[in-house]
Amino acid sequence: MAHSKSRAADGKITYPPGVKEISSNISKEEMVRRLKMVVKTFMDMDQDSEEEKELYLNLALHLASDFFLKHPDKDVRLLVACCLADIFRIYAPEAPYTSPDKLKDIFMFITRQLKGLEDTKSAQFNRYFYLLENIAWVKSYNICFELEDSNEIFTQLYRTLFQVINNGHNQKVHMHMVDLMSSIVCEGDSVSQELLDTVLVNLVPAHKNLNKQAYDLAKALLKRTAQAIEPYITNFFNLVLMLGKTSVSDLSEHVFDLILELYNIDSHLLLSVLPQLEFKLKSNDNDERLQVVKLLAKMFGAKDSELAAQNKPLWQCYLGRFNDIHVPIRLECVKFASHCLMNHPDLAKDLTEFLKVRSHDPEEAIRHDVIVSIVTAAKKDLTLVNDALLNFVKERTLDKRWRVRKEAMMGLAQIYKKYSLQGEGGKEAANQISWIKDKLLHIYYQNSIDDRLLVERIFAQYMVPHNLETTERMKCLYYLYATLDTNAVKALNEMWKCQNMLRHHVKDLLDLVKQPKSDAGSKAVFAKVMVITRNLPDPGKAQDFVKKLAQVLDDDERIRNQLETLVSPACSCKQAQVCVRDITKKLGSPKQPSNPFLEMVKFLLERIAPVHIDTESISALVKQVNKSIDGTAEDDEEGVPTEQAIRAGLELLKVLSFTHPVSFHSAETFESLLGCLKMDDEKVAEAALQIFKNTGSKMEESFPHIKSVLLPVLQTKAKRGPPRQAKYAIHCIHAMFTHRDTHFAQIFEPLQKGLDLEDLDQLITPLTTLGHLALLAPEQFAAPLKSLVANFIVKDLLMSDRIPGKKTTKLWVPDDEVSSETLAKIQGIKLMVRWLLGVKNTLSKSGNSTLRMLTAILHSDGDLTEQGKMGKPDMSRLRLAAACALLKLAQEPCYHEIITLEQYQLCALVINDECYQVRQGFAQKLHKGLCRLRLPLEYLAVFALCAKDPVKERRAHARQCLVKNITIRREYLKQHAAVSEKLFSLLPEYVVPYAIHLLVHDPDYIKVQDIEQLKDIKESLWFILEIIMSKNENNSHAFIRKMVENIKQTKDAQAPTDAKINEKLYTVCDVAMNIIISKSTTYSLESPKDPVLPTRYFTKPDKNFSNTKNYLPPEMKSFFTPGKVG
Repeated sequence: MAHSKSRAADGKITYPPGVKEISSNISKEEMVRRLKMVVKTFMDMDQDSEEEKELYLNLALHLASDFFLKHPDKDVRLLVACCLADIFRIYAPEAPYTSPDKLKDIFMFITRQLKGLEDTKSAQFNRYFYLLENIAWVKSYNICFELEDSNEIFTQLYRTLFQVINNGHNQKVHMHMVDLMSSIVCEGDSVSQELLDTVLVNLVPAHKNLNKQAYDLAKALLKRTAQAIEPYITNFFNLVLMLGKTSVSDLSEHVFDLILELYNIDSHLLLSVLPQLEFKLKSNDNDERLQVVKLLAKMFGAKDSELAAQNKPLWQCYLGRFNDIHVPIRLECVKFASHCLMNHPDLAKDLTEFLKVRSHDPEEAIRHDVIVSIVTAAKKDLTLVNDALLNFVKERTLDKRWRVRKEAMMGLAQIYKKYSLQGEGGKEAANQISWIKDKLLHIYYQNSIDDRLLVERIFAQYMVPHNLETTERMKCLYYLYATLDTNAVKALNEMWKCQNMLRHHVKDLLDLVKQPKSDAGSKAVFAKVMVITRNLPDPGKAQDFVKKLAQVLDDDERIRNQLETLVSPACSCKQAQVCVRDITKKLGSPKQPSNPFLEMVKFLLERIAPVHIDTESISALVKQVNKSIDGTAEDDEEGVPTEQAIRAGLELLKVLSFTHPVSFHSAETFESLLGCLKMDDEKVAEAALQIFKNTGSKMEESFPHIKSVLLPVLQTKAKRGPPRQAKYAIHCIHAMFTHRDTHFAQIFEPLQKGLDLEDLDQLITPLTTLGHLALLAPEQFAAPLKSLVANFIVKDLLMSDRIPGKKTTKLWVPDDEVSSETLAKIQGIKLMVRWLLGVKNTLSKSGNSTLRMLTAILHSDGDLTEQGKMGKPDMSRLRLAAACALLKLAQEPCYHEIITLEQYQLCALVINDECYQVRQGFAQKLHKGLCRLRLPLEYLAVFALCAKDPVKERRAHARQCLVKNITIRREYLKQHAAVSEKLFSLLPEYVVPYAIHLLVHDPDYIKVQDIEQLKDIKESLWFILEIIMSKNENNSHAFIRKMVENIKQTKDAQAPTDAKINEKLYTVCDVAMNIIISKSTTYSLESPKDPVLPTRYFTKPDKNFSNTKNYLPPEMKSFFTPGKVG
C-alpha cells in the first residue's frame, strides 16, 4: 500500500496489465484498443478495491486531462466518458478530482457524450447506454450540487436528454433518464427557473407535437418529483400571473397551456396555483379572462377531472363567467357545456341555471351554441340532459333568428329519430322525448316559409323517413299519427294540403307552358309563377328562378315530361325519386358547384314529390288498419290502444283521400274500406264513407263489383244510419254514381212519408238526409220540400214543445244529455237552411220568413213558443243553431242582401251570449266563414264585441281570429291586384265603419255620455284598431281617420231621424278618433284615397254640414293613453 502511495505521489501513471501508455504518439486505432482495455478494467472494479483504486489514481487523473476531454475522435471520447463514469462510481463518495473547474469540464464532457444516445442503430449505442446507466445509478451529477456552475451543468444535461430521447429508445433508457434527472431535483437544494424551463418547455403544445417522447419524459419526471418541484412551479406562476413579471421566463406567454398540462400530469403540482386562477377570472382584461376561461373549460371538462368537486370556489367563480360582459367569453362557456355534460353528468344541475340565461342571450351565436351543446350531449346519451335543458332547445324553435330556430328544430329532430324511431334508449327514453314530434309539427303554424319547409324536410327525413321500405314507412306513419296531439294532426294535414296545392300549381304551370304563345298566356304564366314563388324560401330571389324554370320547361321537353310524371296523381314514390334525380342532374353542372337556381328547383321538387304516399303505400296503410281491426297488429307494443289506432288510421286515410285520391284506386283498398263500413265504431264508418266520397269518382266504371255491394249499404245508412253517416252516405252517392236521381228518389220517398213526431229519436237521421238531399239536388226536391218545411218543420216541430225540459241552472250539458226533441229541432233548422241554400234566389219570400223565424229564436233566448217548457241547456243549443244558421245564409249573396241590420245585430250579439259554449261555437263558425272569404266584411266587426268577454281565453281566441282574418285579406289583395272593384268588401280598414255602427246599436250602450259605457266602447274599438293599425301600410292611419271624419258628416241610415242614435254615432266616432290620435304619428297626413262608406249603414255625407263638435265628456280624455303603433 505504501509502495502504491509513493507511486501515486511521484505522478507516474500505472496502466492495467497489457495496456501500454496512452498518449498522442500512438495511432487512433491503437488508442481505442488500449482504452477499451482500460474501460474493461474500471468496469470490473468496485468500491472496495482500495489497492487498485490507489494504483490507478494517476490514470484516473490522466483520463480527465484536456487531451482526452477535447480529443477530436468520438470513439475515444466515448471510451474516456465510460471510464470517467466508472471512476465516479469506484471512488464515490470522494471523486479523485478536486478542482471545481475540472469537475465542471468533466460533467460537461460526459453530457456531450450522452448525445450519442440519439442514434439507436449505432454500433456504439450499447456503450452510450452503459454510460447513461452508470451515471444514473451512481447519481454522479449530484457531486455538482456544491459547484458554483451547477445550474449550467444541470441545465445542459436536461437539454441534452430531452433532445436525444426518441421513439427508438426502450423503457430502460427512459427510466434511467428519469432516475438521473429526478435525483437532481429531489436531492438538490433548489431548482433554478432556467432548469425548470428546460422541463416545462416540453409541455408547450408546439414542442409536445414535435417530440412526443420528450413530452413523455418531462411528464414522467414531473410525476416522480411532484412534491419537490411544486414550490418552484408555484413560484413561477406566482411571478407571472400575480406579479406580472413575464421576463422571468420565455415560457411566460404559455402559462395557461402549461397549467393545463401540469394539471393533467398531476393536480398536486398546482395546489397553490389554482387559487391564482380564481383571481385571474376576475381580471379587467377581456383577453386574459378569455384565456383563463378556455383553460378552465379544458380542466373542468376533461373526462376524469375532479376539479369541480375538489375546488368548489373556483367552479362557482367559473360558472359566473357564463354571465360575462364579453361575448367571446360567454360563447366559450357555452361551448364548454357540451363536454362538461358528456363527461360530468353530475354537474348538469349547476349548468342548467346558467344555460337557461344564455339561451336568452342577446347574441345569436350564443343562443345557437347553447342548442348545439345540449343537443350534442343528448345525442351521445339522453340521460346526460335533463328535461329543463331539452326545454331550452324547445323554446329556441321560436327564436327570432332563423339560424337559431333551424339548429333547435334539427337538433330535436335528430334526438327524436335516435331515441323514438330507432329506440336506442329503450321505452323510457322514447317517453321522455315523446313531446318532440308534436312540437316540431306545431312549428308548421309559423308564418315563415323557411320554418314550414324545414318541418316538411324533418318530417320526411326524421319522423317518417322516406327511405324506409313501404310497409315499414306506413307502419311508422300509422303509429305516429295515432299518438300526435290534435294541433300536430292539424298541422300535418295542413302540410299535405299545402304540398298538394303546390303540386296542382306546378301542374297548371306545365299546362300553361304547353299552350300556344299569347299575351294572355304570358300573363297567366307570370301569375302562376308568382303563386309558386310564394311557396319557396326568399320569394324575392325565387321569382327569377321560377321564371327561369318556366323557360326551361318551355325549351326542354325531357324535363317537362319528367316534371309531368312527378306531379301526375299516379306517380309512385320510386318513380318520383328517379324523376327528381334526373331533373336535378339535367339542370346541374359540374363546372358550377354552387348553383342557386338548382337549389331552388330542389326545394320545389322536395315539396311536390310524393315521397311517402302512392298506391302501394295506401294499400300498406289499409293493411295496417286491418291488422289492428283483426287484433294482429303491435298496437300495445307501440303504446297505442287498438281502438285509438283504428280511428287514427282511418282519419289519416281520410286526410290522404283529399290529397291523394288516385292512390286509393285499388280493389284491395276499396274492399277493406267496405269492411270498415260494417264496424260498430261510428267514427270508423264515418271516416270510411268520407274516403269513398273523396276517392270513388271512377268506381262505377273501374270497380263495378265494389259499386254493387256499396250502393245498398249507402242507401241503408242514408235511411237508418247515425245522422253523420247518413249525411256522408248521401254525399257519396252524389259524388260516385251517374244515376243519382233514381237512387236519391228511392231514399227520399220513404223518408218523407215516414216522418213521425211521436218517435223523435228516429226523426233525426231522416231530417239530416232530407236536408242534404235538398242541398245537393234542389231541382229534384225543392217543391216537395217547401210544404214539408212550412208545415212539418216550422209548425209541427219548431213551434211546439212536446217534452218538458229538465229544470236545471246549467246553461249547457254534454251532447249525450241533450233531449231528442232539441236535437230534432236543430236538424229541422239545418234542413230549412240547406233547402234555402239549395234553391238559392228562387224563393226569396221563404228566405225572409226563415230569417224572421231564426231571429225570433234569438229574440226569445231559444224558447220560440215562450211557454217556459224548455230547459236552459236546450235553449242554449237552439240559440247557437239559429245564430249559425244565420251565418250560413249570410254566406250566400242572395240571402245576405235580405238580412236586415236588426237581424245582423241580433246575430252579432250571440258572441256575448251568457253561455260560454254558445259564444265559443258561434265564434268558431264566424271565423270559419270569414277565413274562406264567404262572409261579408261587416261580420268581421262582430269580433269587436269580444273585448267584453269575461273569459280571457275567449278574448285571446277572438284576437287570433281577427289577426288571421286581417292577414288573409291583406294577402289576398296582394295576390290579386286586379280586384280593386272588390276592395270595399276585402280591405280590412273598411271594417271600422261596421264596428262603429255595431257598437252604436249595442244594447249595453244606453246612456250616451256614461263614462263606464264609453270605456267599454273604447276597449271594443281598440280590440280591432290595435290589429288593423299595427301596420301603417299605404298610410292607412290617415285613411281610417278620414273614414271616421266622414262618418261624422252622415246620419245613421238605420234611424236617420233619431237624434239620440245619431248622437251615439258621433260619440263613438270621437272615441275612435281619440284612439287613432293617441296611437298614431301619421294620422294627420293626407288620406291615400277617399273612403267609401256603406250606404246601408250611413246616409250620404251632407256637404253643407260640418260636424266638428266634440261629443266626449271631458273626463274621457284621460283614458286615451298615448302609445304609438305601426
